[in-house]
Amino acid sequence: MSRVISVSQFNTYVHNIFLSEELLLNIQLYGEVSGVSYSGNNVYFSIKDEGAVLNCVKFGLKDGEYMAKEGEMVLVRGSPNYYIKGGRFSFNVIKIEPYGKGLLYQQFLELKNKLESLGYFDQSRKKPLPKNIRRIGVVSSETGAVIQDIIDIAQRRNPLIDIVLYPAKVQGIGAENTIISGIEALDKTDVDVIIIARGGGSAEDLSTFNAESVALAIVAANKPIISAVGHETDFTIADFVADLRAPTPSAAAELVTIDLVKLFHEMQNYAQRLLRLFTNIFEVNKNQIDILYNQMLIAIKNSINEKIVDINSFNSRLVNSANIDIQNITHKFDLLSQRLENLNPVKIFRLGYAQIEKQGNILNSVENVSLGDDLTIHLLDGILETKVTKKQKGS
Repeated sequence: MSRVISVSQFNTYVHNIFLSEELLLNIQLYGEVSGVSYSGNNVYFSIKDEGAVLNCVKFGLKDGEYMAKEGEMVLVRGSPNYYIKGGRFSFNVIKIEPYGKGLLYQQFLELKNKLESLGYFDQSRKKPLPKNIRRIGVVSSETGAVIQDIIDIAQRRNPLIDIVLYPAKVQGIGAENTIISGIEALDKTDVDVIIIARGGGSAEDLSTFNAESVALAIVAANKPIISAVGHETDFTIADFVADLRAPTPSAAAELVTIDLVKLFHEMQNYAQRLLRLFTNIFEVNKNQIDILYNQMLIAIKNSINEKIVDINSFNSRLVNSANIDIQNITHKFDLLSQRLENLNPVKIFRLGYAQIEKQGNILNSVENVSLGDDLTIHLLDGILETKVTKKQKGS
């Protein structure tokens, strides 16, 4: 028949085994740090290698004392302990010091350098977010608080926004494939932007987003992609290749939505400020406007009067010039009339002159006639027909 003991007895027995085993006291272990958390001056974390994980605790961490970060490789010195009351095994650390780089961190750096050398981090290849976002695609867990935070924040800021969720595993076996499938599926829809999101966690929890296959799916997408993985201090490969990194999923929801309520209030404030500004301008300048108006009327009247004076002066000059021209023309007409009068044949005939023609041709010399020629003489009151009987030249 087996012996029956209490839980306390069993836990005490296991505890004493560790205390009595001298080879386990004050030993040194090395491994990769993960799951760091603090409670006052006490630090709880795990160290691991490819085959196992060991829970550790460092009590009474002093100010300035070294404490490793996620993914770092450390050397710890201490002893194993089995906590009787809680029935938990842990390794009580007395001293911790760096021991090279952790495997996950080393893989992270190698992939980061590789993708950066391919130009996948270059800002020039990253797509800008659309100015008017109406549909948001989200690749995340459908049961976590992340998607609910995104929905609450986005719809509070803009009730008209539409959110399409592709449920995906965000850690563990197969997580990479579901995230890639989510990116490819949403990239073929009419969403305006895609958010890849999950909450914070250890380096192992976020390792899915450090996978090269996930990074290549982000690079190949046609739609802009926002990486919202972990907390503000967490950085993943997805953050570097995404078109935009959001420090948290909640921040991503704010980045892709316009706060319509805030925008409405801002527009109201701007409208009121403009109204006050125009009212002040009107009141301040009303008197000045009246003065300028009266000055303008006076200036117009003065200008019209000046133009009237100019027109009258021009009219007077025009009349005077016309009178002078008329006088000159009249004088010239009188001179021409006098000359014409002097050349009037009737006047010449009255003086006793006559016009002599020979066969219709006017004669002006005796050389043009011969004795016996018939001549026609035109006098003032008639015509005489005669014949040349004598020809004599003048002296």
